[in-house]
Amino acid sequence: MSVMVPSKTPAQITSGRQALDTALYQLGQAADHLGLGDGLRTMLGTPRRSLTVSVPVRRADGHMDVVQGYRVQHNVSRGPAKGGLRFHPGTDIHQVTALAMGMTWKCALADIPYGGAKGGVAVDPATLDIRELERLTRRYVNEILPMMGPDNDIPSPDVGTDERTMAWILDAYSVNAGHALPGVVTGAAPGDSPGQAGATSRGVQIAALSALGRSPEGATVAVQGFGKVGALTAQYLADAGCKVVAVSDLSGAVYAPGGLDLAGLRAWVAESGHVLGYRHADALGHDELFELDVDVLVPAALEGAITEANAPRVRARLVVEGANGPTTPEADEILTANGTTVVPDILANAGGVIVSYLEWVQVMQAYSWSVEQAERRMRDLMAGTYAEVTTLAARRGLTLRQAAHVIAVGRVAEAHQTRALLP
Repeated sequence: MSVMVPSKTPAQITSGRQALDTALYQLGQAADHLGLGDGLRTMLGTPRRSLTVSVPVRRADGHMDVVQGYRVQHNVSRGPAKGGLRFHPGTDIHQVTALAMGMTWKCALADIPYGGAKGGVAVDPATLDIRELERLTRRYVNEILPMMGPDNDIPSPDVGTDERTMAWILDAYSVNAGHALPGVVTGAAPGDSPGQAGATSRGVQIAALSALGRSPEGATVAVQGFGKVGALTAQYLADAGCKVVAVSDLSGAVYAPGGLDLAGLRAWVAESGHVLGYRHADALGHDELFELDVDVLVPAALEGAITEANAPRVRARLVVEGANGPTTPEADEILTANGTTVVPDILANAGGVIVSYLEWVQVMQAYSWSVEQAERRMRDLMAGTYAEVTTLAARRGLTLRQAAHVIAVGRVAEAHQTRALLP
């Protein structure tokens, strides 16, 4: 048996710790504005449950590898834990904890009755064939089984996972339970909520158009990350009248000042596996995309994309966070000082968890509604939350991120105080 240790760069090794430090810093700012005591601050900054597991996976040639898996439930004061599951080689316990904390605030900000959770496996899914990936997923479920359940902890797709992954999780859990329990996940192919596909991207579009403050016709957009969230966000913004001039992925970036042909670009990506080389656009480096003079910049890849190093060169007047934690606190201060408005992740990309909640409600109540009804409910929640955040920010002189965290942390703190603590 061999231990499969994903190769990590120094940046990957420290990025999880940086993500957690950022999450704790944002909590601290909100706690200061709310006047929370030290004990409550400590509770809100400490995960309720954390589990690290070793996940063996038998490879096609017969040998055994072992990878590390994680599941963190940050807070369950307002409802069962909810959060994605990612398969990525840079995953560690610090990163998963930070993302679980972000989910707590995201659910509280949207005022849906969930707590925050996150899971991850430190593996590159591209290195596994379909059978290996299924065996890995099912074994991971068996390892974290005590934490799961429709009333306890409900995973959903994230980086490196999809509807098929969720369907495997649903089946593995149901086999252990002895009967089907579709409410144990959201985003699985069977029983999906209408509007589930692309819900996060739709939410980013709603947030971007709300913050734009003018007609979207001709507004220029750059999207960092042409994956599950970024590609659909680009399309939805283009459908609304915006001009998407640049996108990027791991291979690099492409730029067309007159606007990209997104259908043609998607076809090229499906053929080649990356955006670089698309012949109807100019090639750019990763960092050059952040420096473009555009109306809207959407970071929609991984954490820590906008940093103290590149923030001074960001020329967009509006940054809408499609990814979780793409802007460091140092970068936040620079962007604010330069007059750039940042719509924070817990507001901008909340569409996914909102529609996941609607799906979970349907499953638990054996009820269904149309695509139009689901999208209208999501739009109403997004619009109402955006208005609440902007109103508080204007009244108290806060950034949108500070206002969003004050609202979210305040709701979770209130739930703790209402329930009180047992000795």
